[in-house]
Order: sequence, then structure tokens, then C-alpha cells
Amino acid sequence: MPNLENKIAIVTGAAQGIGYAIAERLLRERAKVVIADVNDARGQEAAKTLSKINSCTYIHCDVSQKLDVHNLVASALDLHDRIDILVNNAGMLIGGEFLELDEEDFDRVLSVNLKGAFLCGQAVAKHMVEQVRKGDEPGAIINMSSVNAVFAIPNQVPYSVSKGGVNQLTKVMALSLAEYGIRVNAIGPGSIMTDMLASVANDKAARHKVLSRTPMGRIGDPSEIASIAAFLASSDASYVTGQTIYADGGRLGLNYTVPVKDDA
Repeated sequence: MPNLENKIAIVTGAAQGIGYAIAERLLRERAKVVIADVNDARGQEAAKTLSKINSCTYIHCDVSQKLDVHNLVASALDLHDRIDILVNNAGMLIGGEFLELDEEDFDRVLSVNLKGAFLCGQAVAKHMVEQVRKGDEPGAIINMSSVNAVFAIPNQVPYSVSKGGVNQLTKVMALSLAEYGIRVNAIGPGSIMTDMLASVANDKAARHKVLSRTPMGRIGDPSEIASIAAFLASSDASYVTGQTIYADGGRLGLNYTVPVKDDA
């Protein structure tokens, strides 16, 4: 079991879904967590609930805005004096066919999903480097990628592009920070039961389509992504950096569809 006792973590986009599950898992591993989001009502409620496990604080942050990121990092340092773990989970999705997609929508998705990971990663890494120079243990950064970084969906142009960029950003960050012992990895979820995918649960045709490309025959749970994050944040992953770990029920290895049980 990962041991993150007294580690200080920031998790962005943690008011719900995968980010919330990651924050909860890190707290159960005895880390102290600062969660960030733009949805203040949900974020504050999440922090209130999660605080029953261990120290959890909510900070408003639009990761695409440098000042917001600066304030997030400053708040975390004011609270805990250091940062050991960063999970760049904040993300958004705007659909649209390539020939019809608005420039503003493309820019917005890239600014949150890719630029946000860069801004948060750079800001936190600077403090992690200072901590290493003072003799502290190196930290760990985890970026949220997707299976969409590998394959393309025509009506999810900016999302696919942003996640491909996250994979490359992860490699660049890992190489840049390796000399300090700071590890940078990514997680690439497949179909996970979050609000973004909730409609699938009640739409038989949509559910069948998802399961037909998922060899394990089920939709993943956010807790399954959280367990990977806990591993990557811990010393159990001490020699792992620059990698993207895909949790997709076997989807990426599939070049055909699989039969779907009616009761799946």
C-alpha cells in the first residue's frame, strides 16, 4: 500500500469525478490535500466532506490563468509550507466537428487541458526544486491524459489534441526534472463513469457502443484511476517517470469490436 503520510498534495479539478476520487484516495493514504476548481459551490462542499478523512482545503483556481495558479500555489505553501504532490486533473471538453469548430472553443479547451497543466506544473516544480536543494525528498507530478491522446474522435478535436499535448508535456517535464529526482507521469483513462459519461448509463445504444470497444466489458470507476495516482505519487513508483499509464479496460489494444452481453 502506498504510504503518503503527511505528504502535501494539490489536486486540480477536484470538485467532482476523477479529481474528487483522487483527492479522497490521497487523503485515505494520510496525505493532506488542497483541492482546486472553478465550481466554488461543489469545491467547498467537496472539501467539507473530504475533511472528515484528513486535512482538506478548497481554493478557487482557473488553471488557465497564471495569477490564479500563483495564488493556488501560494495558498498551499501558506497552509503547509511545502508541496510534495501535484495532480493536474482539471480539464474540459467541448465537442464540434473539425470543419465547424469555433476558434474560441479550440482555444478554451487547450488553455485548460494543456496550458493549465503547464502553468501548474511549472509553478509547483519550481518549489519542488527548491525543496530538493534544501534536502527534502523529491516530489511527484501526475498529469491527466486520456486514451484520446492516442486515437482520434472527429467531433472531439480540441480534447484529442490537448491530451496528445499532455503526453508530450509529461515527457518534457520528466526529462527536465529528472536531475532533481522529481518524477512526472500521466494517467490515460478510458471510459470512466463520471458526470461527463453519465448519460451513457441511461442510454442503451450509447452504452452498447462504449462496451463494444471495451474488452473488459464494463465502464471504469473513478476509484480505479485514483489508485494509479496514489501509486505514482508514492515511493512505490520511485523509478517511474515520463510514462503514461492507460487504464482503459483493454481498449487501446483493440482494432475491432467485441460482443456485448445484454446485461453488461
